[in-house]
Amino acid sequence: MYPDVYSAAPDHHDAMPHRRAGTSGLKLPEVSLGLWHNFGDDRPFDGMRAIVRRAFDRGVTHFDLANNYGPPPGSAEENFGRLLAKDLAPYRDEITVTSKAGWWMQEGPHGFGGSRKYLVASCDASLKRMGLDYVDVFYHHRPDPDTPLEETMAALDFIVRSGRALYAGISSYSPATTRRAQTIARELGTPLVLHQPSYSMFNRWIEQPGSGGDSGVDAGSGNGTGTGGASPSLLETAAEEGMGVIAFSALAQGLLTDRYLGGIPEHSRLGDGKMDRSFLGDETLAAIRALNGIAEDRGQTLAQMAISWVLRRPEVTSALIGASSVAQLDANLDAAGAAPFSDEELTAIDEWAVDRGINQWAGATESVKD
Repeated sequence: MYPDVYSAAPDHHDAMPHRRAGTSGLKLPEVSLGLWHNFGDDRPFDGMRAIVRRAFDRGVTHFDLANNYGPPPGSAEENFGRLLAKDLAPYRDEITVTSKAGWWMQEGPHGFGGSRKYLVASCDASLKRMGLDYVDVFYHHRPDPDTPLEETMAALDFIVRSGRALYAGISSYSPATTRRAQTIARELGTPLVLHQPSYSMFNRWIEQPGSGGDSGVDAGSGNGTGTGGASPSLLETAAEEGMGVIAFSALAQGLLTDRYLGGIPEHSRLGDGKMDRSFLGDETLAAIRALNGIAEDRGQTLAQMAISWVLRRPEVTSALIGASSVAQLDANLDAAGAAPFSDEELTAIDEWAVDRGINQWAGATESVKD
């Protein structure tokens, strides 16, 4: 169905706008491809191959993974390694490959968390699965209340200094813990370049003063640098600390698409029980339909508008999307470079774009150990 020998589209270099990651020299496409879903062993390899080839042809130079993506855990990295070897090896210097560790990967005392033992061993295993000498960015996937933040940052520093990664980043950290982590990382000589939080029209926590993915950690806690009064949001903190923001789940796990306009389809994340059905109450369904009308007036699909809306913030370097087909990928990539929002459009969106209790990553940890 697809030629064995892949040659990238001649215009792939200019097919997607790129943005700088904070104050670093690293540049990412406005829309990046995440391999959280659809790249495990439960999917046909030819489908994965078609999606990755098309993404690169359209200027997507960044592919995001984690040690536990699958199913089973690790299989997404193995499959992407096969794709790299078959198709993208000649373009390795153009491509940004990122991976991460922190969530559960395997049984045993070092199968999750933020310890040096887990992070270094996990990075080595990821490199082996993908057949790479290094990843471009290695993240700590989540705050760990059982490991001192100094140990976690020292592990990321070691991973970079040892050549396993070129840059380091974090995911789902609160503003206060982000600031403290960056302070430690900068003192070690390996400043963090990226923060990867969840962010969508239905999940706006990173805009809120002092709110956190690692709940209970705020600018007034012993883990932060609070100065009293309103504390900065994560978006503001990342900008102040020179970090780019790459937003995941911009489509709110598929809610911000046309899939649910008529309710819950049988074959969907809600229909299959992979998401809590309470996420789609009557008020949320009304909001989806209203936002879909605004998108139509803009000449976009709801998914395209949701991605464009995330990218409206200058602090956001890239929006991370998934794709189950080439057609879905193409439709969503069309959000890059879209017309800016008018004040009237943003006001209309804000009436419906409010937090709707769908942040599956909130409160994953209560504090980060000193």
